[in-house]
Parts: sequence; structure tokens; C-alpha cells
Amino acid sequence: MLEKFFKLKQNNTNPRREIMAGIITFLTMSYILVVNPIILGETGMDKSALFTTTALAAIVGTLLMALLANVPIAQAPGMGLNSFFAFTVVLTMGYTWQFALTAVIIEGVIFMILTLFNVRELIIKNIPKGLKDAIPVGIGLFITLIGLKSAGIVVSNPNTLVSLGNMANHSVWVAFLGLIVIAVLLVKNVHGAILIGMLVSTAFAFFLGDVTVPQGSLISLPPSIAPIFFRFEWTHVFTFDMLIVVFTFLLVNLFDSVGTLIGVISKTGIADKNGDFPQIQKALMADALGTMSGAILGTSPNTAYIESAAGVAAGGRTGLTSVSTAVMFALALFLAPIFLMVPASATAPALIIIGLFMMSSVMNINFNDISQGFPAFLTIIFMPFTYSIAQGIIFGILSFTLIKMMTGKFKEVSITLYVISLFFLFKIVLDAIGAFS
Repeated sequence: MLEKFFKLKQNNTNPRREIMAGIITFLTMSYILVVNPIILGETGMDKSALFTTTALAAIVGTLLMALLANVPIAQAPGMGLNSFFAFTVVLTMGYTWQFALTAVIIEGVIFMILTLFNVRELIIKNIPKGLKDAIPVGIGLFITLIGLKSAGIVVSNPNTLVSLGNMANHSVWVAFLGLIVIAVLLVKNVHGAILIGMLVSTAFAFFLGDVTVPQGSLISLPPSIAPIFFRFEWTHVFTFDMLIVVFTFLLVNLFDSVGTLIGVISKTGIADKNGDFPQIQKALMADALGTMSGAILGTSPNTAYIESAAGVAAGGRTGLTSVSTAVMFALALFLAPIFLMVPASATAPALIIIGLFMMSSVMNINFNDISQGFPAFLTIIFMPFTYSIAQGIIFGILSFTLIKMMTGKFKEVSITLYVISLFFLFKIVLDAIGAFS
């Protein structure tokens, strides 16, 4: 049955190899079970419910990848997307987390429609390459700043805006220890380096008296998702803010998913020189359905995880690897007390290291060409300095369009980009008028 459904022999693999690859993928990305509840919990959402929802969203999304597309790709609520959800939409723009969930499910529906009609290629082709490479770099810096802030390594300062935190603070040293452990393990190519680093940090925090072991059994039924399940708010659906939020979710999710799928699948040997592979449409559909199911369950958008490359490197070639990963997430559901006792200072190293991983595409940006380098630079710096992924994308696209227009290179800007830029400019003008009034 496994052979017939997953085509194991055709992909030169076997059940044992696939199952082990799935376990390795789980170990490399299981940090999300701790990090996602902490990030989204900043919005006031129930952290215990978020743990269950994160696991369920990972299970559903990963099984969709396995059963629809037969690829060794795992899904879970995406890093960067959850930060935009919590720190931009809710904490900066002032909307409720229910509003943000509504934007997520709308984005999922649009993503599904775009996938059905292959419009994703139109959007991707019309975004300048420099901005495509800058977006993950900016998100990486933004996530790093969140990690540094949650550990108390970077704190606010009325004179200098930010400064180094109090080095006597336990959380600073808990985070530093985790960073060193993760870095060393990554150098040694140890699978699950991020998870191990968080466990070491948590143990150190326990030793310092900052963590208490929960009373009762460490194995229990999963916490209820009732506080966040199917909680949508349709009041502000037809507003410019909703359009901006949905567009940002869509843009980041689109690039993240396509980039991850192409990058990971290229290591399996089934992709062509352009990075395309036979199941790409089905994989993108699985991604869209995963995002919609995550919104219903009560979390930020699901996306394909680059950590799936660890499972591929271990020999994973088919959807059976993804099934194995999903089973591990299902088992983790019953270990909620263990995952929920991890403090924010122990998850900070994971955020900082993920920020490092997202920096690599900066090497592809031609900063010597100011018409390309300046918009990319604005995209990168606006994300951490405005504490908003959306602002980075807005000012990056606007600056690219304006520079090309003012230097007479009108034809280098597509109609799609002109429309998007006009929309962004209109939004900024409306915000300015609202501020003056």
C-alpha cells in the first residue's frame, strides 16, 4: 500500500529511511511548538490553546503535503508571519487578534484562487528580484530584534532608542547559553540543534530558579482550543488596513512557500533547472489549504518549512516522510506541560538563529546598482526599525517604482507594480490625512 501510494521504489527510497527522515524533520522544527504560542500569546491569545493549535496546524498542513503532493515537506505556522500577526497587526496597528485571524483566512482563500489560476507566477515575476531577495533579510532582522528584546539583551532607551540590557539579568545569560549551544551543534551538523539549545537554556533557567516544573503528570491530554477556534471578526473586512494586512500575508507567504519548496525539492533531484517540479501546483494548493485550516484552528499562516531540508538530507524523498513528521507532532500534543514550561528567554536563541538563516539572500542583491540596491535597502531596514514587515514591503516597492519613473525607465516597471504602488501611496496619504485631522 505504501509503495503504491508514495511510489517509494520510483523515488529510490524505503519505509525505514522515510520514517527516520520524518523524525529528523520534526526535531529540527519542533521549536515552533514553543515559539509560536509565546509570540502569538503577546496578543492576548490563550497560550495553552495556541500550543494545541500550533501542533494541529502542523499536522494538517504536513499531511496535506504528503497526501496531495507526495513531497517530503512539512508545514507549520511560519516564522515572520506570526511576528507580523502579533507585533504589527495587533500590537502596532491596534487591531484585535480576531481581525488578524480573519485576514489569515482571507489570504488563504486568495492564495488558493491564485494557485488554481496560476496567477502566482504573475505576482512573482512582477516583483523586482532585489526586493524578493531583500524581504527574507528584513524579516530575519525583524525576528532577531524580537529575540533580542524578549531575552532582555536589547532594551528601550529614551536617549538612544535602544541599548544593551542589564547583563545581571538571568534571561540574558539563559539566551546567550542557548545561542552558543545551538551554534556549536549546527557547526557539528547535529539534527535538532535548535530544540536541544532551547532545552539546555530551559534547564539553566530552572537551575537559576526562573522556571518551575508543572504540578502533576508531564503527559496529559492536549489543552482545549476553544478560546481561539473559529474566532473571526468581519467588522473591518472592507478597509484599507485589511487590504494591506492581507496583501502582506499573501506576499510573504507566497515567496516563503515558493522559495522553500524550490529550495528543498531541488535537493531531491526531481526539480528541473528552473526549480520547477511536477507536484508544485499541488504543493502550493496544500500550502493554501494549510493556511486556511490554521486560521480556523486559530493561528497565523501555515507555510512550508525550510527545516524539511534536514529530512531530505537524511534520505526523505516522498510524502511518507511528511506523514512521519505529522505523527511526531501528534505525539507531541500530549506533552504540552513540557513545551509550555519553556521561558521566552530560552526561545530567544531560536529566533536569533532563524534570523541568521534568513540573511543569506542578501548576497544576491546588487547594491552597486542604486535603482536596485536602494529599494532593497529600504525594505531591509524598515522592517526592524519600524517594527513592521508590511512597512518594509510598502516602502521598498514604492521607492523602486518612483526611482524608475523619475529616471525615465518607465518600461522597467510592470503594470502590476504600478497598481500596487498606487495603492500603497493612496494608503500613506490617507494615513497622513487621518493623523493631521
